[in-house]
Amino acid sequence: MAGLEEAVGMAEGHLAPARVHVPVEVDVKAIRHRMGLSQSAFAARFGFSAAAVRDWEQQRRRPEAAARILLTVIDREPAAVERALAGALTP
Repeated sequence: MAGLEEAVGMAEGHLAPARVHVPVEVDVKAIRHRMGLSQSAFAARFGFSAAAVRDWEQQRRRPEAAARILLTVIDREPAAVERALAGALTP
């Protein structure tokens, strides 16, 4: 119910919407290396496709905003992301 009240407050102009700061760049390869994972293991652990991880690392594609946010959280708190995703990902 609190979420609904917050949404109504924002819609009526009583509350300022929360601001999300999206990182401009994320070094996927560095994050993956710090974790000691292969591209395929990193992708499987966090729900990315191996092709996406490869393309991000080779600068062929840039992660979308949501992926950059998730990658930043993975970099800072990988165990928290693993706990949150436990059982949620299909092999």
